[in-house]
Amino acid sequence: MIGADAIIKCLEAEGVSTVFGYPGVAICPFFNSILDSDIKTVLIRTEQNAAHAASGVARMTGRPGVCAVTSRCHQCDHRYCHGIC
Repeated sequence: MIGADAIIKCLEAEGVSTVFGYPGVAICPFFNSILDSDIKTVLIRTEQNAAHAASGVARMTGRPGVCAVTSRCHQCDHRYCHGIC
């Protein structure tokens, strides 16, 4: 068992049914492990939207809302830079 498998087991124990995410190289082991579970994944276009979606699920259901995103920072990516960097 790798760390990602342990995280998935913890999420299952907490009753998590959906993970909103933005996959990338840094978090690939997590997304590979989630394929072997009953947890549904929803691809979200930005990290911020994944957090908002997870927050909405938590508020509506009373269960943990989960977002899982890669470690890349879009604020430093030239395609997303709008005077923030």
